[in-house]
Amino acid sequence: MPKYISRTMPTFKKDCKALKKRHDLFERLTSKIEEILEDPSHYKNLRNVLKNRQRVHIGSYVLVFEVDEEKKRVVLHNFKHHDQIYKQP
Repeated sequence: MPKYISRTMPTFKKDCKALKKRHDLFERLTSKIEEILEDPSHYKNLRNVLKNRQRVHIGSYVLVFEVDEEKKRVVLHNFKHHDQIYKQP
């Protein structure tokens, strides 16, 4: 049983929908999310505009998430290629 629950933002759902045909990547993402829900403090914090969020690389893709310690919840924000993820406004 995971220590945290997950919540997905519409942007994350949209990013995942674009990757439906990449079954291998989707499986790696699912596995990594399970690890994050067990111990989200293990992952690197972002800076500047994204300072309240954390990230983890999965191949050449990056998963951006936020941890709400009070509610024991991990909010999944984005999952995009490294070249695209940091170019967002």
